[in-house]
Amino acid sequence: MSLSIIKPGLLDTIQDMGRYGYSSWGINPGGVMDGYAARVANMLVGNDPGEAVMEIHFPGAHILFEQNALISITGADFTPTLNEDEPVSTWRPIVVRRNTLLHFPKWQSGSRCYLAVHGGFCVPRWLNSYSTNLKAGAGGFHGRKLDKGDELPFKENSIYFAGLLKETREYQPLNWRVDTGRTYHLPHEILFTIGNEWPQLTHSSQRDMLENNFTIHPFSDRMGYQLRGVPLKRQHTTELVSSGVSFGTIQLLPDGQLILLMADHQTTGGYPRIGHVISSQLPKLAQLRPSDSIQFSMVDMPTAEELLFSQEHELNIIQRACYDHLNQLVC
Repeated sequence: MSLSIIKPGLLDTIQDMGRYGYSSWGINPGGVMDGYAARVANMLVGNDPGEAVMEIHFPGAHILFEQNALISITGADFTPTLNEDEPVSTWRPIVVRRNTLLHFPKWQSGSRCYLAVHGGFCVPRWLNSYSTNLKAGAGGFHGRKLDKGDELPFKENSIYFAGLLKETREYQPLNWRVDTGRTYHLPHEILFTIGNEWPQLTHSSQRDMLENNFTIHPFSDRMGYQLRGVPLKRQHTTELVSSGVSFGTIQLLPDGQLILLMADHQTTGGYPRIGHVISSQLPKLAQLRPSDSIQFSMVDMPTAEELLFSQEHELNIIQRACYDHLNQLVC
């Protein structure tokens, strides 16, 4: 049981929630950019939330399902379409028949979407993760992006899906859907906590960061978003010792511009860390595109923790509801 890539997309890779514990070796965590969308995609099809998914950028691949499958598509809306003319909804489970073709003909919103299949993709782990590390050429599917002719086998199914398909239908959406309004609300407002070097900014630069918009530069990628806006200044241009950085770290470059580190960030950095995007805001940050604007708002640590706990509580509810729906369907 598998799917085949009929036509490759811009950058489609196998990812999971990341490869942790190897930063001391210079190996970054990597993993999906939008952890919320990836986890929900897995929940919708009855997988463990950390199972491997396909991360798809626009224009996306043309994908042929070689067997019946239960799938879900979450994250960005690239108008997913089955067999050339059947648009399907995102954020809900869908049963597709063998020889069904999935493609993404039109961008609507967001920057990357996620395809999950029931059981997950059968690819080898590298350092306890399925995620593709493109620079190392390891993990995922042969350590590279997906290309024409690639066949990705699925793990064994625990649910028989053929009985859910009507004879005249090539696919069947199931009757539940996830509401993501809270997570992606106010997509351009990004909350952050101050970093170690925030006090080194001049008072006017601190005010400029909070009162002005910053634009994502076209050269941005999975490693980092280069931001363009009012140049910020430090009170003293002292050299810093390289130290650990993470997904969401906001660094100040020598020219006064900012770089916002993303999933494929380096393990250490020597630029001033003036802030850190809070964890609950990383999903909507991951869905921003080049030329989109960002308005930074500062919050304290208790607020950041409260927002993260609330998001995790929501995910737990979604997971329980999806499992209950699938169990009722099977019974």
